Amino acid sequence: MRTRVRCSWVPADKPDYIAYHDDEWGVPVHDDRLLFEMLILEGAQAGLSWYTILKRRDGYRAAFKNFEPARVARMTDAQLEKVLATGDVIRNRLKVWSTRTNAKAFLAIQKEFGSFDAYVWRFVGGKPKIRRPKGAADALAVSPESDALSKDLKKRGMSFVGSTIIYAYMQATGMVDDHMAGCFKSSRTTE
Repeated sequence: MRTRVRCSWVPADKPDYIAYHDDEWGVPVHDDRLLFEMLILEGAQAGLSWYTILKRRDGYRAAFKNFEPARVARMTDAQLEKVLATGDVIRNRLKVWSTRTNAKAFLAIQKEFGSFDAYVWRFVGGKPKIRRPKGAADALAVSPESDALSKDLKKRGMSFVGSTIIYAYMQATGMVDDHMAGCFKSSRTTE
């Protein structure tokens, strides 16, 4: 049986990480709830490995109302304190409290643009930016698009949305498709 070749960052001994790579990472997302979820999870990852967050994804969903932005925006201080005390999340006060703040900004963006999807995909011209890094040394951590989106999100009151976090977000939601050359998911041609 032939083994699938994947991006070099995917550990062969973690089936849940493999499934994430194979089924989600780099796949274009146009669902506002999932776009919000990934924005929060990528912000939570700051300074940590993605696998640390991936293992807690169900805990984040439970703590943050399945990432329904309107419900998260209405969370009380007491509810956020409970998440900090008992939630299966990274217990960083700034990250937990930013979830509510970011939900409020997310809702304002939805109202202004009709959907977060319509807003966010403008930063890549409405279609994925496709790159095929040859290896880790060729991989990007930021781009002009992530710089622009990060700056705009910050202007709108969001936090944990620096350019590096936003580039990872763009990869996770398929706005950027950076599957490495040779990965079985890299069947698209580069632009």
